[in-house]
Amino acid sequence: MPKVGMEPIRRRQLISATMQAIDDVGLADATVARIARQAGVSAGIISHYFGGKDGLLEATMRQILYDLGAAVATRRGRLPEDTPAAHLRAIIDGNFDRSQVSQSVMKTWLAFWASSMHKHDLQRLQRVNDRRLYSNLCSQFRRCLPRAEARRAARGLAAMIDGLWLRGALAPEGLDVDRARRLAYDYLEEQLARADCLA
Repeated sequence: MPKVGMEPIRRRQLISATMQAIDDVGLADATVARIARQAGVSAGIISHYFGGKDGLLEATMRQILYDLGAAVATRRGRLPEDTPAAHLRAIIDGNFDRSQVSQSVMKTWLAFWASSMHKHDLQRLQRVNDRRLYSNLCSQFRRCLPRAEARRAARGLAAMIDGLWLRGALAPEGLDVDRARRLAYDYLEEQLARADCLA
């Protein structure tokens, strides 16, 4: 019988071990046995809590997505001013938060994206994440741009964020977060300058 209160601790251990295993050997070789060994638990615990490797990857991505949402929300909650530009910069900054750019998280994101093309539950998570980013961006752009322009600007900034992140994840030297943010800010300023909405 497991101890009361152990489940959240075990889940966190296994999610952390999953990211580390993916970082070390890639998703294909991040077996249930390897992940369990990394976490210092029996392989049966993974089946018990997650139903297997696919369930564990989904839970790991849910945690990473939760961390992403929290990073964005924290920044937006601390804004000294309620302007579209400030909110959009906070969204950019949250997407390049420390919780999203460690080597193990970046490799897990890449494994997730590849797997989401073949697994329905992961594909659904990916769609939710894409829609949330687009919706948040569009909502802020809509405050100062006509609807069609706001949608175009939101699609462009979402693509810019994802593209900068992906290029950084694949670069041998890693992601230069400051440079990526500056490039995203430049795009943002170009879009907002049309509506004199740079405050």
